[in-house]
Amino acid sequence: MAREETASAQGAATDRGFWRASLAGLAAVLVGLGLARFAYTPLIPALIAADWFSPSDAVYLGAANLGGYFLGAVLGRPLARAPRRPILRGMMLAATASFFAGAWPQSFLWYFLWRLVAGISGGALMVLAAPSVLPTVPPARRGLAGGIVFTGVGLGIAASGTLLPLLLRAGLVEAWCALGALSALLTLFAWNAWPAEVPAAPLYSRIALLPRDPRVRALSAEYALNAVGFVPHMVFLVDFIARGLGRGVTEASVYWVLFGLGAMLGPITAGHLADRIGFKLALRLAYVLEGGAVALLAFSSATPALVISSLVAGAFVPGIVSLVLGRIGELMPGDTFGQGMAWSATTTAFAMGQAVAAYGLSFLFAQGSGYHLLFAIGAAALAAALLIDLAAGRRHGRRRAPA
Repeated sequence: MAREETASAQGAATDRGFWRASLAGLAAVLVGLGLARFAYTPLIPALIAADWFSPSDAVYLGAANLGGYFLGAVLGRPLARAPRRPILRGMMLAATASFFAGAWPQSFLWYFLWRLVAGISGGALMVLAAPSVLPTVPPARRGLAGGIVFTGVGLGIAASGTLLPLLLRAGLVEAWCALGALSALLTLFAWNAWPAEVPAAPLYSRIALLPRDPRVRALSAEYALNAVGFVPHMVFLVDFIARGLGRGVTEASVYWVLFGLGAMLGPITAGHLADRIGFKLALRLAYVLEGGAVALLAFSSATPALVISSLVAGAFVPGIVSLVLGRIGELMPGDTFGQGMAWSATTTAFAMGQAVAAYGLSFLFAQGSGYHLLFAIGAAALAAALLIDLAAGRRHGRRRAPA
């Protein structure tokens, strides 16, 4: 009887530890990406309407966040060798501070620096949050834990699209401060919920970090192009609907909520599809669906096109993550170290593609290019990703064929 009670108590403690760690990871991703990165998009039309910034400046500020995300992703690797708890806490605090700083438009440079800080914290949290949680939970529950952590992306998008139209009725200052207060509460919740002991990442030579398989290198290029394809939605979607189509912030936020709902459902749907047809085919199908969703807005402004494009593009923002991870596993079966290095390389490539595209498309927008051209460029990037994957598969097949 005593043994059963002891086992039951241990099981309950393990279960509590699982949920504490998983929800801490969700809170970190929600703050660093769901809010610090994605909540800015529905604020762009309001910043322009309030004459805080010109249209081109407001878009460049969105690009600053994506540039910061690249820096955060790069910094994530050396930071992983330091004690995790202080780093995770510090990054969540930095993201929280960026919201309160956004309530006072001192200058373009002030805003630019704080959007950069928000991006750096988001990139670092993306790299560090899940690896800080997953090693501490039982292997049989790591899939569930990962799903909980990355739900924060879609949850943040949906929450920002739902709450911001209401908050903006009170004013921009109040909206920024409310986001800061929500971020502070989530930071407080996660403060002591992080696992105390997280294995530090080992130090390897730079050469060891380079993927040798040409298909993995091709996958890195595809993932970078995938990031280019996402940027029109991540930066311009709400402004396109609110100002470009003249439908206002409230209606535009509805489509941002749809984008977030798609992001919440995307990882599960993509994973289920990959289980049925394999990651290689699922990834190629994803490129087709993503490209079609982005291309819709290059040629149409009709409501059905906006709905389909928002949902499908939103679904693949986090959904593509699970597909690329799974594809790396297919290409490097049993090589845990190699898979980790390949994932690091592809994540860095994604962040770089995202940053370059954000600044490039912002420049085109500032020069007077229309929204439709931006979505057409995104669709072309996704088509290029598909072509690279098909070409890489064909070359590999020829090398394996008997002479």
